[in-house]
Amino acid sequence: MPEQNDVSIVIPPEVLTEVQDAVTLIKTKLEPYLVALTPEERKTMAKMSDKTVAFVEKSLNYTEASPEFAPPYMKVDELKIDVKAVDDLNSILKPIEQISSNLDDTVMVCGSEAYISALSYYNSVKVAAKMDIPNAKPIYDDLRQRFPGRPKKVKTE
Repeated sequence: MPEQNDVSIVIPPEVLTEVQDAVTLIKTKLEPYLVALTPEERKTMAKMSDKTVAFVEKSLNYTEASPEFAPPYMKVDELKIDVKAVDDLNSILKPIEQISSNLDDTVMVCGSEAYISALSYYNSVKVAAKMDIPNAKPIYDDLRQRFPGRPKKVKTE
């Protein structure tokens, strides 16, 4: 049965190097502005999702138009900075998320095709080893370690 091969890509080394350099540049440039949260911090933090963006932007507009309603402890300038940061970072994040999703899908397809091919080879070597074809058994013994299975029961009399 022929194997399906949906993706057959060879990325030229110079392209791979350029992309890796670009990723390093992005990481280096953004590092001073990014934070890392613990899982607990992520869980307990108030979140601004797509539905919340309009609310936050309207609140900022009202804060600027009617500052008398802003509580005295509220730092309006910090609100402006945070809203601008969200806009700026999302302009970077959204395309990177799309690239990340496509990278993940492509790795999955390539990995699946490689694994299916490897299984085909493994099954062929397995049959060859059972038929005592020279050189097949050491290959089979090495590859079968991926599939430890259950130990064979020894019959006792």
